[in-house]
Amino acid sequence: MLEWLLSLPRYAKRAISVIADVGFLTFSMLVAVYVTQEIPLAALLQTFPIFLLSVPATILAFTKLGLYRAVIRYIGQHALGAVLAGILSNAMILVMLFQLVGIADKGNLVFVYAILALVTSGGLRLVARMFLFQRHNGHKQRVLIYGAGSSGRQLAQALLNGEQFHPVAFVDDDATLQRSTILGMHVGSPAQIAAIVKSKNVSRILLAMPSASRARRREVLESLDNLPIPVQTVPGMSDIVDGSMRIDELQDVKIEDLLGRDPVAPKLKLMHANIKEKVVMVSGAGGSIGSELCRQIVQYEPTMLVLFEASEFALYSIEQELAAYIQELGVDVKLKPILGNVQKQARVQAVMQSFKVQTVYHAAAYKHVPLVEYNIVEGVSNNVFGTWCAAEAAIAAGVETFVLISTDKAVRPTNIMGASKRLAELVLQGLSTRQHHTRFCMVRFGNVLGSSGSVVPLFREQIRNGGPLTVTHPEIIRYFMTIPEAAQLVIQAGAMGKGGDVFVLDMGEPVRIADLARRMVHLMGLEVKDQQHPEGDIEICFSGLRPGEKLYEELLIGENVRQTAHPRIMAADEVSMSWKEMSELLRQLEHHCENFAVAQIVKLITEAPTGFNHSSPISDLVDAGHKTADKNLDKNPSPVRPVFKPVSEVPAVVRAS
Repeated sequence: MLEWLLSLPRYAKRAISVIADVGFLTFSMLVAVYVTQEIPLAALLQTFPIFLLSVPATILAFTKLGLYRAVIRYIGQHALGAVLAGILSNAMILVMLFQLVGIADKGNLVFVYAILALVTSGGLRLVARMFLFQRHNGHKQRVLIYGAGSSGRQLAQALLNGEQFHPVAFVDDDATLQRSTILGMHVGSPAQIAAIVKSKNVSRILLAMPSASRARRREVLESLDNLPIPVQTVPGMSDIVDGSMRIDELQDVKIEDLLGRDPVAPKLKLMHANIKEKVVMVSGAGGSIGSELCRQIVQYEPTMLVLFEASEFALYSIEQELAAYIQELGVDVKLKPILGNVQKQARVQAVMQSFKVQTVYHAAAYKHVPLVEYNIVEGVSNNVFGTWCAAEAAIAAGVETFVLISTDKAVRPTNIMGASKRLAELVLQGLSTRQHHTRFCMVRFGNVLGSSGSVVPLFREQIRNGGPLTVTHPEIIRYFMTIPEAAQLVIQAGAMGKGGDVFVLDMGEPVRIADLARRMVHLMGLEVKDQQHPEGDIEICFSGLRPGEKLYEELLIGENVRQTAHPRIMAADEVSMSWKEMSELLRQLEHHCENFAVAQIVKLITEAPTGFNHSSPISDLVDAGHKTADKNLDKNPSPVRPVFKPVSEVPAVVRAS
């Protein structure tokens, strides 16, 4: 019966409401007569015809006041106000009609009738609302909202009207809100969370703290770490205010909240110095760091942004995104998407000269440690010679500032990727001594969240797939920073460079990757499967350090570090080489790359002042393949040997002249 009523069309439901109200009013009059009159039958015969005359006026009043447009399940103060106004108008009409026909002393009757009509017509609607509300919420997930402030109340209201979650309680740090009731829900203290979760069968905790600092959110998340239910957050206040997200668009806990690191507002003077009204070029513009640099740069209104990228798809994607972003910002920035390889100096120089580039951010690099270990010649060619070619092109084109995006893996490197980035730093330091027109500087930082190869999206995907989570070593630690913060600090550091400077970003506290994995599992409402919890959900497997991988990273080689004008940027005085020494090293390195002499490349980098200490055997796949092939040929000589070109005919790595 109930399902049939709920499935009726709107006009049929309104008709039933009108009939029900006529019935409620009639019932209320009958009861009022029998309660207040000494001779009920006689009084009923006298007053009932007049009452029937007033009913159409009452129904008309209900209609005009919008009572029949209200949905019972969401009925609120307006609908109850309409009932009250309709009943009062009906009571006044009855009083006037009784006076017109000469019926006296019926004030008590009208008063009791009005009260009964209000209780039946309005009260039963509330009862129906409660019944339908409970029925509607029966299938929804029961959630606890952490934060009973404005955002928490808005979230609760939105969820009550939604289809997925049903808030059952609040908790808040504010002692003045505790033990109160908001939207019919009790407000408890954080210490009561475990008890509330158990007693109210809560399946999820929602953090409504969009304005809280990351440090405070980290404290809250640590306190919720042991609860066996997922934790989600509402969007940040800026996303809510600008309309890009709604209060009830819940998100997984962001990794930056787990790190508890609050960004420092950028210094506008430093952000503008190398960008505003200048022609800026970003190499590797389609990569994770390069693309974020581009997003930051267009906000500070360069006259032109040159996007230099080797990948056609990456270049197309960032160009389309930036075009839309520029239109949204309402700024006048010309975009120039250029396909090219940084190892081709002539191409890079032609681009810089054609557009009169003034500032270069060199983000083009191979940065995935194991892949560079497997492809040593290409890794060195791209990271070292690519940087050299781009730097020489910048000098020839009269570029004012050239900023290299370096890495913490360049400090006492144990892998080819880090060593190649340290060599790239040495190249720029050497060039700074050879000339003084183009200012070269380098900025080192650690892992950025969400970049290609970052563990965070990998862990999330592995958790969603049921595990296991793969961690290389139980003791491995890393520094982390968000991509936007890293890009802002790179731009500001570049503005402080005088020539040959090495800048180091304050990365905060290092994070143990195994602890990060466990916390991500817990915050998604799951349990780590281990010896203490054999029935857990997600297992963490330790796969062993990959080729060239360190247990921990450093940001400084020596102890000579200076503070700068920015609290999160330090300047380091590192060992360098004269250009004469550097050019000889590059000549030898180029010769070995031309000959694909992997062992000699590794030996040369080790002997250079890079601090390189290769932590694993040479893992180059092609070099290993050549050795295997040679052994097979020795055992089973073929009648037809492959013919190799002499070294002189092998295309050379493009040299910077």
